[in-house]
Amino acid sequence: MTTKEAHRTAQVKTFPAPPKLTTPTDLKPEEVKAVTEAVNPLVADAFAMYIKSKNYHWHLSGSHFRDYHKLLDQHATIYLESIDIMAERLRRIGGTTIRSVSHVNQLQTVGDDNSEFVPPADMVRNLIADDNHIAQKIRQVIEVCENNHDVATSNRLEEILDNVERYKWFLFEVSQGADNTQ
Repeated sequence: MTTKEAHRTAQVKTFPAPPKLTTPTDLKPEEVKAVTEAVNPLVADAFAMYIKSKNYHWHLSGSHFRDYHKLLDQHATIYLESIDIMAERLRRIGGTTIRSVSHVNQLQTVGDDNSEFVPPADMVRNLIADDNHIAQKIRQVIEVCENNHDVATSNRLEEILDNVERYKWFLFEVSQGADNTQ
């Protein structure tokens, strides 16, 4: 097995943190573990959604190119900005976070889209479905955070949820004219 293959198959641990990365916290170790294990898949999904949104942004064609191009770029940006917020929250409570692309692949719950061509209307529908999935996951993770006394992470996730839902709304409104995109 090559080194690259070994890295792909090895499960990456995010808890407990190595001693030099164990930030002091008043949360109990089991609370840190619960929050870390709940939030890290959201971090992975944010990476996956950033790439999927940029993929669509780069491979777009059609009569509404400019408007969709800008919207997809903004959609990607909300996910990119959420990554550091979530990852740094985990570090602040003594957890660790994503280390590599293979780690993202291990934890992501949204699918990739490697299609050669995706019609604009399908891009929008796919992102709406993914945003719905992400919103549901965020709500579940907020509950984990609250049950484990991590209100600060819960609050940051509420802000991220608001952004996801805002762009889901924008995409939904765009989808109302999807038949006009050919």
